Amino acid sequence: MLKETYQKETAPKLKGEIGKGNIYAVPRVVKIVVNIGVGKEKGEKEVLGRAREELAMIAGQTPSFRLAKKAIASFGIRRGDIVGLAVTLRGRKMWDFLEKLIRVVLPRTRDFKGISRKSFDGHGNLTIGIVEHTAFPEIDPHKVEKIRGLEVTVATSANKDDEAYRVLKELGMPFKD
Repeated sequence: MLKETYQKETAPKLKGEIGKGNIYAVPRVVKIVVNIGVGKEKGEKEVLGRAREELAMIAGQTPSFRLAKKAIASFGIRRGDIVGLAVTLRGRKMWDFLEKLIRVVLPRTRDFKGISRKSFDGHGNLTIGIVEHTAFPEIDPHKVEKIRGLEVTVATSANKDDEAYRVLKELGMPFKD
């Protein structure tokens, strides 16, 4: 279990390396947000329903629709249109998803060479783009009508990218070095 690995091995090791006086000050994974953009399919209820089912199977939790905050005429988007689906994972579901991502999904991704350190946002959060959602074991590639890309954001309590990198690297995240 990845959570137990963090609590028993990673946190005590990083406590000394990072120079934190308290085990609770060591950066940790706070939440994971998984989202899918729907693009031109925003008005098709059947397609949105299938996308919602697939994201629910991947995340283990029902996603919510994300609405456009403002109108963009060049994209044909009006304020309030559905532009995507998102799900926020915390607790046990978050740890289970992270373990599945590290040990199953990323190794199954075609032409995967590791995650770039440039994928951090400057505040200790890592965002990974996955080109094909069929890399997840819950999705049967023979029953999928359309291959979708999705985005996974791993939010940590770290303020610096280096600290977040060290935590995720210790947990087994495959970075390019």
